[in-house]
Amino acid sequence: MSRPDFPRTILEFQARFGDEKACLDYLAECRWPEGYVCPRCQGRSAWPLAARGLWECAACGYQVSLTAGTVLHKTHTAMHLWFWAAYLMTTSTPGISARQLQRQLGLSRYETAWTMLHKLRRAMVNPERTLLSGEVEVDECEVGGPEIGRRGGRSLTARAAHVVVAVEVRGQGSGRVRMKVIRDASGDTLTGFVTDTVAPGAIVHTDGWMGYAPLAKKGYTHQPRSQRAAKKAGDPDPVLPRVHRAISNLKTWLRGTHRSVGDEHLQVYLDEFTFRYNRRGTPMATFQSLLGLGTTQGPTTYRQITAHDPGSAPVT
Repeated sequence: MSRPDFPRTILEFQARFGDEKACLDYLAECRWPEGYVCPRCQGRSAWPLAARGLWECAACGYQVSLTAGTVLHKTHTAMHLWFWAAYLMTTSTPGISARQLQRQLGLSRYETAWTMLHKLRRAMVNPERTLLSGEVEVDECEVGGPEIGRRGGRSLTARAAHVVVAVEVRGQGSGRVRMKVIRDASGDTLTGFVTDTVAPGAIVHTDGWMGYAPLAKKGYTHQPRSQRAAKKAGDPDPVLPRVHRAISNLKTWLRGTHRSVGDEHLQVYLDEFTFRYNRRGTPMATFQSLLGLGTTQGPTTYRQITAHDPGSAPVT
């Protein structure tokens, strides 16, 4: 049995998830698509304790919360607000910032909106996702830092973060993407990213940077192409067009939706972009996917999210 269907319009969404009971019923259907299963005795019969948001097994009396072990674990925020946050985050083309979410939901505290979005971002990485395959383009970029006076190359500016990006080649278009914050552009770092991200035997396209040279010894068909040589030869075909397009879209999204992102949280924003990019063809289904992934992710607390900056949450 598949998960329950999902509303296709904002009016349908509002009608479907208008109160807490409707949201809890939907969570129960998503969590147990084949019917209730007791995590203790595997019993198949239970009744809901609506006032407490629990289900009690008819066989052993074990009580389980629908949100236990998910990003909604021990939340004090109303369930319908969580549903709206997930909906706005996944169906809006540019995404949504914490400030926008606070206004849209009428939340009294900015920190509540910021924490909700960060918890949802941490549910966006599927631990069972498959490796990229076929032909893949790989390149790095700098995110943040001053743009004026840049000389190019791979030497980091004082305030920039280094990000490596891989994109599957799908004809003239792009397939799935992967992104990761890295400490440098050394051979060990770049090769490690590729081996963690791309299936062995794939064709890997890169520029001429020597940091990618070890790929040929790692079971990949490495096809480097120098951007400088291509320009000098007047080659009209762009070098690594798909990965450069993904990088451009990432930077536009970060600047346009979030304005600024702290380095300590950059990876989860990359995870959000990756999640949305890989599901760009089915934007209405990403909400359901997010809830489904949430059941495989451990809960994240506000203290864990702000561990790098315990004083306050950054403004985004």
